[in-house]
Amino acid sequence: MKTKVHFALIALISSFFLHAQQQTKGIIGTNNWMNNWTNFKPVANEYGEATNIIAGTIDKDTKLLKRNTYQLVGVVYVTNNATLTIEPGTVIRGDDKTCGTLVITNGAKIVAEGLETDPIVFTSNKEKTERKPGDWGGIIILGKAPINTLGGLHTLPFDLDPILNHYGGPDAEDNSGILKYVRIEYAGRKLSALKELNGLSLAGVGRKTVLNNIQISFSNDDSFECYGGDINMSNLVSYRTTDDDFDFTQGAQINISNSIAIRHPFSSDVSGSRCFEVDSYDKIQNTDMSKKLTRINASNITLVNLEENNQGLVRESIHIRENTFFNLTNSIASGFTPFVLLEENIGSSDANLSKITFKNVIVNNCNGGITSEASGTDPSIQNWYNKPEFGIGYTKMKNNELFTMPNIKGNPDFRANQNNTIAIGN
Repeated sequence: MKTKVHFALIALISSFFLHAQQQTKGIIGTNNWMNNWTNFKPVANEYGEATNIIAGTIDKDTKLLKRNTYQLVGVVYVTNNATLTIEPGTVIRGDDKTCGTLVITNGAKIVAEGLETDPIVFTSNKEKTERKPGDWGGIIILGKAPINTLGGLHTLPFDLDPILNHYGGPDAEDNSGILKYVRIEYAGRKLSALKELNGLSLAGVGRKTVLNNIQISFSNDDSFECYGGDINMSNLVSYRTTDDDFDFTQGAQINISNSIAIRHPFSSDVSGSRCFEVDSYDKIQNTDMSKKLTRINASNITLVNLEENNQGLVRESIHIRENTFFNLTNSIASGFTPFVLLEENIGSSDANLSKITFKNVIVNNCNGGITSEASGTDPSIQNWYNKPEFGIGYTKMKNNELFTMPNIKGNPDFRANQNNTIAIGN
């Protein structure tokens, strides 16, 4: 009997490891889930002229209707625990002159639940030939979930109303509403060198908030930035942002899955743009170190640089600062210099490197693997991550070999090429 149990246990363990090795890498789906609702050529879209103006404060439940086209003028606040509901197919155009910006304040909600065949679109109010990144502000959601800033509350540096500009609290389950099948185009106004709006700013947002199937294109700063909070996100698309695709700080607790960042040198600034920028705090003296440090679990992620001739502005795909937990699994990064850059203070100690894991990852056409700002620690770091259990594979393939159809001019499909056994993990 013991022998049978022993063999059964071995078979179970072998099956588990075989399954782990066969996990599809990069974004997944039986169909190309980017079809229908995304748009990689928003400059060509003709949107209707605004028929309604949104301005000031929304302090009671309000619904925006598909039959109207809305112009977002100035900073618009949803307050007083009100819910802003937006019908599928509705278009909201951010005003350039007044930097139209939508702010969902602490306790209020946005319910923007589009459809795959009828997404909700936030875009520029400019004509087709004049649209550019930073035409308007973007969307800001302020919630009541924990952050690790001293006092547990904080404000955003975006010149918002000081009475309404606060986020953070004790409620990890906080619910700020729904963003689903939503596009955000040409947002991210730079107010000054130190005040830069993002496509979507999530500050202290709780895990009951639904965030999936969101595309942010041509943001003039970050696409998605999370300041603390506790969030599950999936099916996100960041396309040609100027700065970072996904930025996490202030103790953010994030699960992000089945998402993609698509970069291009001509859309990257000189400050060091990355797909993932991960830290636990801006300044350690402003941080309550008894609170949670930033922890990111990222699975089935695709990070890709469209330009395969390396023109210098697309650098590492992931930058990780000290005192941060980061876990990347079943993912693909293609075309970066290098794959990962660790902050100098992380060093090469087992205690620090054990916080940062990469498992079943394809590193394709990257000029360098997992490296440090302190290059002297690179040999120790590479010894740590070159262990077989991490399953990091270094390849040299063109994007059209690695992905099903990476031509951005058509309907791109960045799922791993099913004819490529290395990519799909079989």
